[in-house]
Amino acid sequence: MRILIHGGPVITFGNPCNVLEGQAVLIEDGRIARIAPKASIPGPFDRTLDAAGKVVMPGLVNAHMHFYSTLVRGLGKAAPSANFQEVLDNLWWRLDRKLSLDDVEVSAEVVLADAVRKGTTTLVDHHASPFAATGSLDRIAGAVRRSGVRACLCYEVSDRDGQAVTDAGLEENAAFARRCAEEKDPHLRALFGLHAAFTLSDKTLDRAAAMGRDAGVGFHVHVAEAASDVKFNLDHHGRTPVARLAAHGLLGRGSIAAHCVHATPADQEILASTDTFVAHNPQSNLNNAVGIADVLGLARKGVRVGLGTDAMTVNMLEEIRVAMWAQHLRQDNPTCAFMEIAGTLFARNPELATQLWGFPLGTLEEGAAADVILVDYHAPTPLDGTTVLGHLVFGISQATVDTTICAGRILMEGKVLTNGLDEAALAARSRELAVRLWERF
Repeated sequence: MRILIHGGPVITFGNPCNVLEGQAVLIEDGRIARIAPKASIPGPFDRTLDAAGKVVMPGLVNAHMHFYSTLVRGLGKAAPSANFQEVLDNLWWRLDRKLSLDDVEVSAEVVLADAVRKGTTTLVDHHASPFAATGSLDRIAGAVRRSGVRACLCYEVSDRDGQAVTDAGLEENAAFARRCAEEKDPHLRALFGLHAAFTLSDKTLDRAAAMGRDAGVGFHVHVAEAASDVKFNLDHHGRTPVARLAAHGLLGRGSIAAHCVHATPADQEILASTDTFVAHNPQSNLNNAVGIADVLGLARKGVRVGLGTDAMTVNMLEEIRVAMWAQHLRQDNPTCAFMEIAGTLFARNPELATQLWGFPLGTLEEGAAADVILVDYHAPTPLDGTTVLGHLVFGISQATVDTTICAGRILMEGKVLTNGLDEAALAARSRELAVRLWERF
């Protein structure tokens, strides 16, 4: 399949993030084959896409997501919560215990259809369904393949529901990692999932570390999301969550520490020295009133900080705007951290995706994966390498994605899904399952 995209400025992402004018993008066999003037690229082409009135960008990457949360939308049965632990007790842990494999699959499929609409083509998910753990990642993987996007999956191991559930979660991670290693599907990757240090015993941490090493994958874990996580680990283990996870060999270049809102200066040093990737989730942190991560401080220590949504949205350009305003508030400085926050989505997330998949993802360059979006945008001021980040945050973030391509396959064109997903039928099925789930809640 040879696809030529021409007529609009090409925004590369990466560091630096460049704007290429007068260049066309040739997609061939799922990769970016050439970026050059249109006249210099010989045909024939299977498809030619005119990007006039649009910008051409890489598909967006979400560094921390929870597909399973979709069916909670509109649920009013959870008791009011005064703190984050009550949010978990009253809502999320009640929900995940009631999920069936059908719920898991449809919840993922709804999110993935929306991801295509929002131009998010790579998602790193963190799943929990303690009484429907076995086979859950395969069901999600099926939804991923049908949607046409890419996802890195893991199962959230926790000791909170007893030994049998812990064992099932450990094995679900290991089994899916084996599947990914054997199949080498370019749409799927695996990490080893853990909930958070405060719900995991030392024994389980050691078992997970050994199994993850055997599987050859890194770890994906919530870290210091709330002050209560830090307090519990200090009181019961004499270490912060970051220090405890590091002591068990669960941090490192292949691992993701989600949140890190309450990472101490010493924790920041550990995260930097281990080269652990931190996924910042500002909308979720604000919604749960747990605080705002010190992204500026983390970046200054050399920590790689990317951007996730923690299931609040799949619109990464919406998330980055919140990240900007939240960091201004966190630092009490309305002009700080612009480059650090912009870098989370436009540089660090592509680095993470490239690391996980083993080939260039999240940037537009020759040889990179052909994950491309076309976004409606007429620049009202000069658009070039010196202004592009301002356009992305303040302008393009408010525009509409017209076309989404992943691995060289057109998943949406002219704002109409072309990947075979029937959104109306999917929504009807989701509503049906949601009613049953709410009755069990």
